[in-house]
Amino acid sequence: MFKQLIEDAKSIAQRDPAATSVLEVIFLYSGFHAVCFHRIAHWFYNKNMRFIARFISQMSRFLTGIEIHPGAKIGKGLFIDHGMGVVIGETAEVGDNCTIYHNVTLGGTGKDKGKRHPTIGNNVLISTGAKVLGPFKVGDNSRIGANAVVLSEVEPNTTVVGVPGRAVRREIRR
Repeated sequence: MFKQLIEDAKSIAQRDPAATSVLEVIFLYSGFHAVCFHRIAHWFYNKNMRFIARFISQMSRFLTGIEIHPGAKIGKGLFIDHGMGVVIGETAEVGDNCTIYHNVTLGGTGKDKGKRHPTIGNNVLISTGAKVLGPFKVGDNSRIGANAVVLSEVEPNTTVVGVPGRAVRREIRR
């Protein structure tokens, strides 16, 4: 787990133009701290120690302003930039090397049972204030615009904006 956290910090330092070093990320980035807490809480969650997992999650929320349910699956290299107000639900899945800005919600649409939160592909950018709600997939290399409300599947390599979210550009990768 420690090796993965160092790799996460390196990934953030490489992608954030404001970062001056990996040590800065480790000591000063609340998004990195939230991911660290999540990895510990997720371990307890998977061992069916749900109370301690939720306790760690809530302490992380108190300290960082970022709420990641311990059941959520988070890939490597997640960069939560200016993370205050980020909420990631229990059945959400976030792929590798994603970037999430402040006030983003990866949530459900009601009290459904089972999978009720989105699955985010690899290399996805979710801009400030976006709400991605429901049990669908956001394809690899997609971008979600600021304050967009996304309620349905997003194809890979697509930019989505607006309320409700609509595709405005689809890049063809060769």
